[in-house]
Amino acid sequence: MIDDTQQQLALAVQLPDDETFASFYPGDNAQLITALKNAAIGQGDNLLYFWGQEGSGRSHLLHAACAELDSEQAVAGYISLDLHPQMSPHILDGMEQLALVCLDNLDAIAGVASWEQAVFNFFNRRHEKGVGSLVVTANHAPRHVGLRLADLASRLDWGVAYQLKPLDDEGKLSALQLRSELRGFKLPTDVGRFLLSRLSRDMNTLLAALDLLDNASFQAKRKISTPFAKEVLGL
Repeated sequence: MIDDTQQQLALAVQLPDDETFASFYPGDNAQLITALKNAAIGQGDNLLYFWGQEGSGRSHLLHAACAELDSEQAVAGYISLDLHPQMSPHILDGMEQLALVCLDNLDAIAGVASWEQAVFNFFNRRHEKGVGSLVVTANHAPRHVGLRLADLASRLDWGVAYQLKPLDDEGKLSALQLRSELRGFKLPTDVGRFLLSRLSRDMNTLLAALDLLDNASFQAKRKISTPFAKEVLGL
């Protein structure tokens, strides 16, 4: 069963190799990150739930936890439940055997009876097994996800819950500069502030712009500056 599960997961998702704990600017989330690192190595609570607004970095942190576990030569499973229309609930069969399981975007299956039941059954199997860590994320606190299966909603109370606190503008600037350093270039502070003033402040948009600037800078053999950012991004 575990071999089939691993094959399903390999087909279902490929984790980005640049989304690690080292590339995540923590802001006010140090306690959550510590809990996730402990979960990745099988320490701390068996069930960890955290929620945050879209673009706050939930998926990044789950990918980081999986990467942390991979470094210990164990097996992790990650499922983004917003992709549930493309998958069968049976993908959860056998996953209770994995050392770490990450279920992202739980709110995406709220009201989908087959998936709510499958996740509920998985929770029970995982609890009976009593080993490994389960990490779940959503947009909202546990009691506000909108699940119709009351027993599944109650299972979320079995573990510890955290809110992923969003970054303020200074935190987002620091996050952009951290990511640029990891990519091998320096993002000038004035350029970072320019991006924050002219683009949507969600991190997905800002990081996408950073990628564009990095690639354009390499191809044009020019340093990244505010005039260059205006030219490349059409601002």
